[in-house]
Amino acid sequence: MNHDIKIFAGNSNPALVGAICETLRIPLSRAEVGTFSDGEISVEIGENARGLDCFVVQSTCRPVNDNLMEMLIMIDALKRASAGSITAVIPYYGYARQDRKVAPRTPITAKLCADLLTAAGSSRVLSMDMHAGQIQGFFDIPFDHLYAAPVLLDHMRDHGFTDPTQFVMVSPDAGGVERARAYSKRLGSTLAIVDKRRTQANVAEVMNLIGDVRDRDAVLLDDMVDTAGTLTQAAAALQAQGARRIVAYATHGVLSGPAIERIVESPIERLVVTDTIPLSREGRACPKIQVLSVAKLFAEAISRIHRADSLSSLFV
Repeated sequence: MNHDIKIFAGNSNPALVGAICETLRIPLSRAEVGTFSDGEISVEIGENARGLDCFVVQSTCRPVNDNLMEMLIMIDALKRASAGSITAVIPYYGYARQDRKVAPRTPITAKLCADLLTAAGSSRVLSMDMHAGQIQGFFDIPFDHLYAAPVLLDHMRDHGFTDPTQFVMVSPDAGGVERARAYSKRLGSTLAIVDKRRTQANVAEVMNLIGDVRDRDAVLLDDMVDTAGTLTQAAAALQAQGARRIVAYATHGVLSGPAIERIVESPIERLVVTDTIPLSREGRACPKIQVLSVAKLFAEAISRIHRADSLSSLFV
């Protein structure tokens, strides 16, 4: 890898950043990211960045606001250090679910975060499996959108989902149908949809199942699992309709609140997530949860951005 590239990181996901650097065969660049005694975030870049391609890797997961501010301040520090370019690498983009006004006098926080990243000095943004694809249009700078599909599809094939007569790809809600259809097309399987009506934030009620899952394995697919209400209620509906076994896949394992308990008590046999968000102690201890790494995808994307190569060929 060219020496004109620098990888910096905040405190949100050190394991993923370490794996990215190991794949690229470059050391993690030095930066002191901490707090002052009053809680304000302190950043000091520890090496020369003048004229170089700099990548700041930071998932804006819990604690969301601290991680977001760390990223913004690091970007500002690099801009003032005369970095040649600054790419904000955000494996998990927080506030992505606030992408439109759902009631009068409410914010569009995903757009606000986009403005903050641009104002801080980002030259480009790289993220994975955005909750809403239109968020890419909130930016006035280039946005590269990665997909966990190559990693998740390989895992599905390696774990027996090769005979399309034996399993069904399932979207847990209407909003994820396009994603589930893309996976089912790759695997040659049929598609089912769980019709869900949400009564309030983080509360979901399953109403109906569209499609046939009887005597077949059901593969639930979502972009993220937060409180796991949608996923576990969908699993219950699949079980009631005669699904043989139920496994779930999601890119982002937010797993907040009662998520772990719900997954343990649900008919879901296994939940597979990626390492865009580090798991809590409870998540790591849960025997039903398996983590796949997307470090190689991010490393390849960073390499291609640095070389000014195409990223789209990664997902052909």
